[in-house]
Amino acid sequence: MFDVKQCLADCEERMDMSVMHLEDKLATIRAGKANVHILDDIRVNSYGSMVGLNAVSSVTTPDARTIAIKPWDKSMFRPIEKAIIDSEVGIMPENNGEIIRLAIPPLTEERRKLLTKQCGKEAEEAKVAVRNARRDGIDKLKKAEKDGLSEDNRKDAEEELQKIHDKKIKEIEKILEVKNKEIMTV
Repeated sequence: MFDVKQCLADCEERMDMSVMHLEDKLATIRAGKANVHILDDIRVNSYGSMVGLNAVSSVTTPDARTIAIKPWDKSMFRPIEKAIIDSEVGIMPENNGEIIRLAIPPLTEERRKLLTKQCGKEAEEAKVAVRNARRDGIDKLKKAEKDGLSEDNRKDAEEELQKIHDKKIKEIEKILEVKNKEIMTV
């Protein structure tokens, strides 16, 4: 027997994962303020293995325009600096022997527009993933109808799936709106 509630729950979970992925991606986009999440994707060579930056140092934001990285091992200064320079962060690290500082420069108008475009692209990918989850759910429901699910139950489930879809799309648009506002705020 086909479990409609389980099908809807699975689709909603896929949609939730798409929204969470979007939030993670947008957190790594620099918006002119110091944010430790822009360093989340950086991997550092630590004794032969690649580990996250926060595994070899403490990363803090002492003020709105600075990120401070304090390695736990003095020998990690060079590999950390190299990883930051090689990354897409686009900020030159400053090392004073104790702490590596990243001064977050103010964004130019052109750079802000590029970042909002990039955010829009990420949001569109999330919307596509949500739509795909809805489509897959509808396909499962149609298949279940052929296997004995009543037409009324299928239609009710499709309506419920559409409501979940609409809610997730609104969530994505709200997340994008907040991020764009953060980027465009001078």
